[in-house]
Amino acid sequence: MASNGSKSIGAPPPLRRADANEHERGRARSLKPLIGLTSYRQRAQTGVWDVQASFLPAVYIDAVTRAGGIAVLLPPQEPADATVAAEVVASLDGVIVTGGGDVAPERYGAERHEKTDPANVMRDAWEDAILGAAIEQQVPFLGICRGLQVLNVNRGGTLTQHLPDVVGDDRYNKGGGEFAVNRAEIEGGKLADLLDGAPELDVKSYHHQAVQDVGAGLRVTARSGDGTIYAIELEDVPFGVAVQWHPEEDAAEDARLFEGLVAAAIEHRKVRA
Repeated sequence: MASNGSKSIGAPPPLRRADANEHERGRARSLKPLIGLTSYRQRAQTGVWDVQASFLPAVYIDAVTRAGGIAVLLPPQEPADATVAAEVVASLDGVIVTGGGDVAPERYGAERHEKTDPANVMRDAWEDAILGAAIEQQVPFLGICRGLQVLNVNRGGTLTQHLPDVVGDDRYNKGGGEFAVNRAEIEGGKLADLLDGAPELDVKSYHHQAVQDVGAGLRVTARSGDGTIYAIELEDVPFGVAVQWHPEEDAAEDARLFEGLVAAAIEHRKVRA
């Protein structure tokens, strides 16, 4: 090709290292934060298929996207060890440990109650590893229902395996896919800030277990009227909130917990960049 002194058209010159670093920082600031959500892994049917599958109710995903985040599912898998979990969490800006079945009592040294769900060994190990990595890397996290219990057990706490034995009825779990409405009495912490200082909140519940002995480093920030622990926080991380209720069910009207997580995830991304 003959040269006529004009500049050739092609790819732009590569960015210098300093320019590239600034480019990456600007990109990090402009993108929505990635929020990893743990999920189920169990038998599921769709169409002609009846298989083991990973899935999560869409209300969780919608709550994250509505709050300004990008939802990324984290299905239970093997190996569920610290190295794999650390690599996964390092790619995220925030984590949600979602609701689901009971944490296996063997994980906190208790005899199995007859009403306790069958063990889901893979999910228990995976979520414990993901949460441990989030704590280690100071990645903001939100625990929901089972997620609160995973956090408590991760920190060495124990669970009451069947609340009706303690409170005398099924006020926290109507069964049949119908959420019970209970009142959470807020006791301060980041939760109070997220809820604009409200002293109490009507919430949707679906659980038959709860915190018994509180794990190390955790602060109780909400209880129900009968004293059942309804929120805990890990105080030595920037954002480590867990609630015993299901805020995703009301997130179309009240997304404050998810908005708080997303805001913390944005700050984490800035620091990491």
